[in-house]
Amino acid sequence: MRRFYLLFVLLAIFACSKPKPQDFHVIPMPDQVTLTDGVFNVKGMAVNFDENMDEASFCAALRFVDALETASGEQCKLADGGMLFVQNPALAPEEYTIDIRPDGVLVQASALNGFVYACETMKQMLPAAIYGDKKVKADWVLPCGSIKDKPRFAYRGMHLDPCRHFWTIEETKRYLDVMTAYKLNRFHWHLTEDQGWRMEVKKYPRLTEIGAWRNGTCIGKDWDSNDGIRYGGYYTQDQMREIVEYAAERGITVIPEIDLPGHMVAALAAYPELGCTGGPYEVWTRWGVAKDILCAGNDQIFTFLEDVLTEMMDIFPSEYIHIGGDECFDGDAEPDRPDPWDVCPKCAARMKQLGIKPGPEAKHYLQNYVTARVQKFLADHGRKIIGWDEILEGDLTPGATVMSWRGVSGGIKAAAKGFDAIMTPTTYLYFDYYQSRERDKEPFGIGGFLPLDKVYGYEPLEGIPAGAEDHILGVQANMWTEYIATKEHLDYMLLPRMCALSEIQWCAPDKKNYDRFLQSLDHTEEILDAMGVNYCLDHTGLIGLDRQPARTPEELEEYLAAK
Repeated sequence: MRRFYLLFVLLAIFACSKPKPQDFHVIPMPDQVTLTDGVFNVKGMAVNFDENMDEASFCAALRFVDALETASGEQCKLADGGMLFVQNPALAPEEYTIDIRPDGVLVQASALNGFVYACETMKQMLPAAIYGDKKVKADWVLPCGSIKDKPRFAYRGMHLDPCRHFWTIEETKRYLDVMTAYKLNRFHWHLTEDQGWRMEVKKYPRLTEIGAWRNGTCIGKDWDSNDGIRYGGYYTQDQMREIVEYAAERGITVIPEIDLPGHMVAALAAYPELGCTGGPYEVWTRWGVAKDILCAGNDQIFTFLEDVLTEMMDIFPSEYIHIGGDECFDGDAEPDRPDPWDVCPKCAARMKQLGIKPGPEAKHYLQNYVTARVQKFLADHGRKIIGWDEILEGDLTPGATVMSWRGVSGGIKAAAKGFDAIMTPTTYLYFDYYQSRERDKEPFGIGGFLPLDKVYGYEPLEGIPAGAEDHILGVQANMWTEYIATKEHLDYMLLPRMCALSEIQWCAPDKKNYDRFLQSLDHTEEILDAMGVNYCLDHTGLIGLDRQPARTPEELEEYLAAK
């Protein structure tokens, strides 16, 4: 009897101590997942690599092994019989497969991105501590099964504005780390603005000596106020190359933006001869849209732009260069001023030379001329342009790609006309918008309302004409930073909305499930905690940076009525 009791106790202890895999909460959800009984122990595992594996893919796999060793506290062994990474040319460039058995794991991909995504999927299947820098006692096992996965869209972007508020190289790398965890592959870096020029240009040193600094910043939305604190910064060319390399190692292409011909006040402050009036100009200390713009009638602007773009192309190897093109004639912060192109003799002469008829649409056709010249210059150097959807106004030269931001209509129109488009509508993907209706509890922001469930519910192909769906290259969310000045606030606005974005970008519509996604966020929060990254909990009823409880429905109705 005692022997039986002892055996029962030992079996119970064994059952309790048997390693348990982390529940499967991978974001974005892989395309095909089959889980079976059993586990594979990765702690101190043997690991081996296909001898034909390229160096970048090998380094990506090594980063996974290094993270595992740090978190588990035990070194892996280079040997057969554990985890094997194999380069399989039969798979698509971003496709990967993972086969997990009790005696080993086979990871296959054809190129760097596939290996990066396979490693991120395995990391999310393990304890969240693998995203940190400390040894943690945990069950370091993967559940047995198989995963076959690839993305829905080729272009999966996230944008960052360092012009309104500046983000250091280390902060930018941290942003890229979060993008990597959720399988995004395009980083849109908005480097020029009215409020600051952030890119070092050797041929035009005053762009950073003068254009990178503003004499204070407006307080809140009182645009005529000024905090009196000189503000700015810029990236050296070596620092930008560092970001390009860091991103490339993680399968991310950096797409730089030089916004033209509008949003150029910082450049005009440095080189006033490029404007219609000749200045003087001052780097803007307020938000909103300035009237001042590059002078389209002055050939000197094309020399300037080509010189800047030449240096930009030397730093950024991306196929695309973003050339902005938005809000050239909005000037909402200066409503009483005429648009410079409407009253500039040089611009009038240029319109006459081009045969552009006078009228309210004339300046749009003049902008087309500027866009086309820049597009041709970049095309001659093997590059393509992306522009905000305003570039569709007038006549857009074939070969341009349109980024639809003013809702979805720009993308629909572009696809119908045969242009490629990237969907980034304010209505679903502007992450500077509030996440709760209780704005008094949220950090101060630009406005709008974009909760997590609305982001998740976006379908990029809705409304796209039949047969034109292939013109939608992908999806991007934008992070404008007029009212975002700290890392904590930046993270709060980004996450977990970027996780929802990742499922829009990656998952087929029938693979999306908001309830399943919400259940996965507990593990995601553990991952972000391990990374030292802040996040919003508004979707749980905890609002703001200090996570205050939400009002009751009755209290919220009363609060909104009072507003």
